[in-house]
Amino acid sequence: MATDFSFLPSPTLTVEKSTDIPPFVGKLLLREEMDLSDEALASLLKQNHLRKISAITPSFNGKHYQCRRCGNKQNYHFATIPCARCQKAHVYCRNCIEMGRVMMCTPLYYWTGPQPIFTQQNKPCKWMGELTPAQQNAANKIEQAMEKGKEKLLVWAVCGAGKTEMLFQGIATVIRQGKRVCLATPRADVVRELIPRFKQAFPETTLAWLYGGAEVKVENAQLILATTHQLLRFAHAFDVVIIDEVDAFPFHAEASLPYAASRATKPDATTIYLTATPRQDLKKRSNQKKLTTVFVPIRFHGYPLPEPQLRLTTLKNSLTAKQLPRAFWNWFARRIRATRQVLLFVPTIQLATDLLPSLTTQLPDKKLTAVHASDPDREEKVNLFRQQELDIILTTTILERGVTFPSVDVAVIDAGHEVFDEAALVQIAGRAGRSPIDPTGEVIFFHDGKTNAMLRAGQEINQMNKKGRRC
Repeated sequence: MATDFSFLPSPTLTVEKSTDIPPFVGKLLLREEMDLSDEALASLLKQNHLRKISAITPSFNGKHYQCRRCGNKQNYHFATIPCARCQKAHVYCRNCIEMGRVMMCTPLYYWTGPQPIFTQQNKPCKWMGELTPAQQNAANKIEQAMEKGKEKLLVWAVCGAGKTEMLFQGIATVIRQGKRVCLATPRADVVRELIPRFKQAFPETTLAWLYGGAEVKVENAQLILATTHQLLRFAHAFDVVIIDEVDAFPFHAEASLPYAASRATKPDATTIYLTATPRQDLKKRSNQKKLTTVFVPIRFHGYPLPEPQLRLTTLKNSLTAKQLPRAFWNWFARRIRATRQVLLFVPTIQLATDLLPSLTTQLPDKKLTAVHASDPDREEKVNLFRQQELDIILTTTILERGVTFPSVDVAVIDAGHEVFDEAALVQIAGRAGRSPIDPTGEVIFFHDGKTNAMLRAGQEINQMNKKGRRC
């Protein structure tokens, strides 16, 4: 994936007050995304405050293309359709169609006019908590990287280490300097969970949250929480970009997202990668000293990660009958703390839908529901579970990471399914024992045959706990 952004002209002007910040700074937008009259647009173009950028460029032979919004160069992601505006057939990019269609004849608009100088704050962070020694060491390294600029730092911290709190010190420093920060994460659920925490920590800093369906979008906020897909609309916008859960789908699987993240940074920006389960490419770069890394192997409350139990059972017949296996019910009845909520993971939406009726029938005294990525009530259900208004939530992998519940046991049905790779299983196990009030929690993988992913996940958690005990 190309990372040459020389097609973007360099802005040179500044303004004195944050209230004067133009609404399109640091963005790469389609015409329909700009709330401007044709006259105002023409005026801004004439003043060179806006520039037109070709959205799709052909190669020298005209047979290959590149989309400048998402970076796509794969021919199978391009198609040709008639354009209603110019009555000609034009190439368009199918790869980023969900963000609005870009065509060969459709320019993108990039702001080159006045740039913001944000109001500097003496003490932007109001968080009053204390960091552990391991957290403080990571926070110092993060702050140093953010201040230095032109840095890339991997923060490899176990599930429940308190990564968000470790960021506050560095973010406060760069906000104090009038710089702009974006924390991007692959999933909207994580953005929604972070919003109240950042509102409380940075109450005087303009904050925006951007994800599909978001109702509140503050133009030109100094601090932005967003899904990684939203970065497709930014260019040279941020002094610091933090990629949370850098190993998670879809960020690691869609080349357009790292492309967009790179383009969203200013030339001298710092990029921070956060993860509890780095994939092999990051591990290799870290081990070869090609990527500066800070490792936090212990949870903030000092207790070890719950290590999963592997329970062999017959799954096919029970799941075909839309029933949970007997082994699950035996475990459920004998749990160490029956007052804990239960996070029950299944590999597919169909299975979540199939199992909910029998689960409801067999547990008439329990409040429960199912949730998945296509569920229109997903946000409300997750909030009810977080507020402990539900006893059990049956879920797909959408809740495998980035969400915190105070007191849960975790069960995985059909843990040998291909959707549950090593990283997913480690993250799922990491949902248990996150609170200092209830720092343990049971984790159990129901399977009909051990997989390498299950074994490696158990080994990874065990190794993390050993490293944590040495801290």
